[in-house]
Amino acid sequence: MHTVPPTTAPSGHAAGAPARPATAPAAAPTAHREPAIVVKDLSFRYPGTERDTLRNVDLTIARGDFVAVVGGNGSAKTTLCKTFNGLVPHYWNGDFAGSVHVGGVDTWDSSVAELSSRVGYVYQDFQNQLVRPTVRDEVAFGPLNFGHADYRERTDEALAQLGIAHLRDHFVWQLSGGQAHLVALAAALALRPEVIVVDEPVAELDPARAREIYQRLRDLNRREGITVVTIEHHAEFIAEFARSVVLMADGAPVWHLPVQEAMDRHADLAAHGVPAPDAVALSAAAGARPVALDVASAAEALRPVVAVRATEHPRPAGEPGPTDEPGPTGASRPACEGTDPAPVVASLRGVRHGYRSVAGGLSTVLDDLDLDLRAGERVALVGTNGAGKTTLMKLLTGLIVPRAGTVTVDGIDTRSRSAARMADHVSYLYQHPQQMFLKDTVREDIALFPRGRKVPDAEEIVEGIIQEVGLAALADRDGRSLSGGQQRRATLGIGLAMRPSLLLLDEPTSSLDIRSRDDVTAMLAALADTVRCAVVATHDMELVATWASRVLVLDQGQVLADVTPRELFSRPELTARTRLIPPQAARIALELGLYPLPLTAAELRAHLPAAGGRPAPSAPAVPGRSAPSAPATAPTDAPAHLAPSAPALDPQEVR
Repeated sequence: MHTVPPTTAPSGHAAGAPARPATAPAAAPTAHREPAIVVKDLSFRYPGTERDTLRNVDLTIARGDFVAVVGGNGSAKTTLCKTFNGLVPHYWNGDFAGSVHVGGVDTWDSSVAELSSRVGYVYQDFQNQLVRPTVRDEVAFGPLNFGHADYRERTDEALAQLGIAHLRDHFVWQLSGGQAHLVALAAALALRPEVIVVDEPVAELDPARAREIYQRLRDLNRREGITVVTIEHHAEFIAEFARSVVLMADGAPVWHLPVQEAMDRHADLAAHGVPAPDAVALSAAAGARPVALDVASAAEALRPVVAVRATEHPRPAGEPGPTDEPGPTGASRPACEGTDPAPVVASLRGVRHGYRSVAGGLSTVLDDLDLDLRAGERVALVGTNGAGKTTLMKLLTGLIVPRAGTVTVDGIDTRSRSAARMADHVSYLYQHPQQMFLKDTVREDIALFPRGRKVPDAEEIVEGIIQEVGLAALADRDGRSLSGGQQRRATLGIGLAMRPSLLLLDEPTSSLDIRSRDDVTAMLAALADTVRCAVVATHDMELVATWASRVLVLDQGQVLADVTPRELFSRPELTARTRLIPPQAARIALELGLYPLPLTAAELRAHLPAAGGRPAPSAPAVPGRSAPSAPATAPTDAPAHLAPSAPALDPQEVR
């Protein structure tokens, strides 16, 4: 055991330290495979805190495993994984007790630099990893620093693995958030590590690219034998791609189990802030044991029992369902067909914009775009990474002006006023909330605009907004010290304090756990009385399904489709062309031929008939999400909802 000379008693063994949860052992040895990572009796406490962040952790990850580390905010998922590459305790110091071995090497005796060739790490705040001007330079940076003569080959290989070779000569500051995330992952892969840790691997990626990332990680795991560890909130990807799951709570693993058994214990997951994916919840509601892990399996489980409506005459592929209006494609339309159009809040006419590449050529992002945004609309901007969503938002704010065409907000041409003056009409909430915290407290940040504009009753307005976004207890905290979900609420408060006509939000649910995501979604739904028009750029298709009244699909610089969420997800040819993947419940419904297409698990549950005369299981009304159907009191060591005939899995064994 190694211990940092403590200023207090060693944190892992301090008197009164809480014991690890008494559930299935987390240090689950895997038969016939040598370990890649061994954690023994590990405890860690950050300086200035009163309790351990990690508490008596025992964990073994087998070589070649694909492990998903899950848990609610504050469960210490990221802190645990930062011990694997030595960031804890060599960079983030504190009271450290116990040991961590990676490939037989004690991380205590190795520097972060030495460990980086063994453990590749992509951080949640991956933008901070990008230190070179171009994509090629960034990916080559690691191999060059280690003196690898084949650095060019490694660079090209990593770019090709992730399908971003076409970006090699782009400046990193020109990339979309999703593209930048892929570059950070490519830079880690270029060192050909034994273990790769990815914190939120699908954050800021379009749905198709998110699946590709997991498919690439699975290929690296199965073909190259690389041990993969992901920190993930999206249980859908966990169920389909992971081999095993570590559930964290209060700084310690609750259990470490094979993925099928982990999903069978969906009540455990839900109790710790990880709601089951729709495939799991719906198949469980239909009585499937074991539960389904993907869309195809869930559809097969539901097919014999689902109440299919109007399947005798299925509609042709691509035709809207009976209740959908077939909105025009590639054009702007009023918020309510057949009525007088609502007033225009913002308008774009003939807008062209692009950026210069390294070679000096102009890369066009938006091309001859015409668009109206109207009062009362909840607009979702969707499209692949690099489709121009963020560029469109920056044009609306006046932060940039188009190379051609005009942009107006509240009738004001953005060329005629500075971005600072346009802030009286439009508020833009950044993709990364940390960029919006300029003061020492949340209250000061929210008050910055109304005080600066000498708004009457500014203090009363600020206090009202603090209450509205649910941050009264945190108003005197530095916004940079808040959790991801709290930061999103704080930035929403900053935006609302500007009292804009047009509110723009860039990826508001990115990197949030499910509970925080649902909190933000509920707050967005309550904006109708506060702003005239809200626009969200997002890859979160569940947010699109549950919040948006209008969806603009951007593709190759144009609005390819202007539709409702139900129409979008009912048109497979459109989603395939634009690389959009409907929410899991909608995909299950498409497999079953249901229409009007259910967009959420709650809607799909209405098609489940009564079983044995009993109503189909119901769930609490959470927007876009179904709660697990298994009883919350099911014991964690022997799930009551497992079929009696199914052989019990040994919780000590992780396959």
